[in-house]
Amino acid sequence: MTMTSTRLKLSYFDFPGGRGEPARLALNLAGIPFEDYRIPIADWPTVKADFPYQQVPVLEVDGKILNQSNAINRLLGKMAGLYPEDNWQAAVCDDVMDTADDAMQLLVNTFFMPEEEKQRVRTELVAGPLPMFLSGLNARLLASGGEFFCAGRLTMADLKILMLTRSLTSGNLDHVPTAIVSDHAPDLLIHKEHIEKLLV
Repeated sequence: MTMTSTRLKLSYFDFPGGRGEPARLALNLAGIPFEDYRIPIADWPTVKADFPYQQVPVLEVDGKILNQSNAINRLLGKMAGLYPEDNWQAAVCDDVMDTADDAMQLLVNTFFMPEEEKQRVRTELVAGPLPMFLSGLNARLLASGGEFFCAGRLTMADLKILMLTRSLTSGNLDHVPTAIVSDHAPDLLIHKEHIEKLLV
């Protein structure tokens, strides 16, 4: 697959974050042309039937479709030079991306709960599961040298964790204290600042 002859269309929600943002960042960093189709949240109920499994992100590559975020990240990471060539480092990259998804999915599951139930479940997550994931990711980062998650350079794993850290520190998640990252994974905050500087 050559980038010059490939038509790419990335469909995701119209906000800078979530599962689709690492792919957007990778394409923009590499200067790869693509159609950035941004779906207003308000339009989602009327357009979701147009997408496989009624979910996004979706990547169209010359009309062919990928609908799993980390499959998209692997493909675009390879095209953008942001996915390790070494088999073990590639596996570590996958491990980190999947772990970030596991952690975030705990919160996604609460999005449409009644307020009282949401508060109860998120309080339980803050008390145990989220700190477990954060401390584990912090240890993984330190084991890789503390700067990047794998391969000694910027990869899709770093972009994926950037989204997780941004979300948890944004103040947009009710009943999730913004200090949860600094309390359980302070090196992820340093990592966040480092990666954001590379994106400027």
